Amino acid sequence: MARALWKGSISFGLVEIPVSLVTGTSDEGDISFVQVDRRNMARVGYQRVNKESGEEVPWGEIVRGYEYEPEEYVILTDADIQSANVKASKTVEIVGFVDQKEIDPVFYDKPYFLEPLKKDSKSYALLRSVLEKTGKVGVARVVLRTREYVAALLVRKGVMVLNLLRYPTELRDPKDIEVPGDIAVSAAELKMAERLVQGMTGKWNPKEFKDQYREDVMKMIERRVKAGQTETIGSAEESEEARPSAEIKDLMPLLKKSLESHDARGSASSKRAAAAPKAAAKAPKAAKVKAAAAAPARKKTRTA
Repeated sequence: MARALWKGSISFGLVEIPVSLVTGTSDEGDISFVQVDRRNMARVGYQRVNKESGEEVPWGEIVRGYEYEPEEYVILTDADIQSANVKASKTVEIVGFVDQKEIDPVFYDKPYFLEPLKKDSKSYALLRSVLEKTGKVGVARVVLRTREYVAALLVRKGVMVLNLLRYPTELRDPKDIEVPGDIAVSAAELKMAERLVQGMTGKWNPKEFKDQYREDVMKMIERRVKAGQTETIGSAEESEEARPSAEIKDLMPLLKKSLESHDARGSASSKRAAAAPKAAAKAPKAAKVKAAAAAPARKKTRTA
C-alpha cells in the first residue's frame, strides 16, 4: 500500500473531510541506472560539502536560505515554512466547481488519491456522490512542500482524485509556435485523410499501450549480461540514424499507401477471426482421428 504524503482534510463549505494524500503515479516503468566511472568501473557518489571548510554537511544541519540580496540570506527550516500557514499546508480547500470539459487537458499535471481517514466516512461519500451526479469538478487550493497549487478534484473508479493543475504562466502561448497558415488542401486529399482517420478510429483502451522503448533497452541489457559484458561502458548499438523527413508536396500517394496498409491489416485480422471458430470445430474431430490411429487393434474372437 502506498504511503500517505500527509494527513489533513478537504474543506467543503463548512464541512471538513479528514483524508490522507497518496501519490497517484508509479515509477515501476522507470529503468534505474547508476553513474559509473568508466576508468575503473567504480560507482560515482556525491557529497554535500561546506564551500568554506570543504567538510561534508549532515542532512540535519542543512536549512533553506533565501538570498534577498547578494550574500545576504533569510534562513528558514521546514518547521518555519509549515508554520507560515498551518491550515493551508494540510487542507484541500475547495473554492468552486466547474464542468470537467471546461478545463483544457494541457492544464492537468499530476494526480494524487484522497483516501478517507475513516473508511465509513459519510462526508467523503456525500462529496463523491455530488461530483458523480452533477458531473462537476471541484477547483481547489492545496499546498505541497513549499508551493501552493490549484487543483481539480474529481472522481475515478469510486476514489476522489486531486489532480494538480498548471498555472497559465507555466504554459507557453501557442502564438509562439510556428505552424502552417491557410494552405490549400484538395477535396480528394481531405476525403482520403478522413477515410484513414475513420478506419483507425476505435475505443480508447490504455492497456493496449506499453513502453516499447523501455523493453528494447532492457533486451539490450539482457543481451550484454548473457554475453558477459557486465562491465562494459561502450557506445550505443549501431543503428541507422533518424534523418529529418523531407517536405512532401503530394500527399495523395502516402494517403493511399496508408489506407491500403490499414485495410490489409484489417482484412488479415478478419480472416484470422473467421478461421478461429472453424479451427476450433475441427480440433475435436482431428483429436478423435488421432486417438483412433493410436489405439491398439483389437483381436477378433470366434464363437463356436
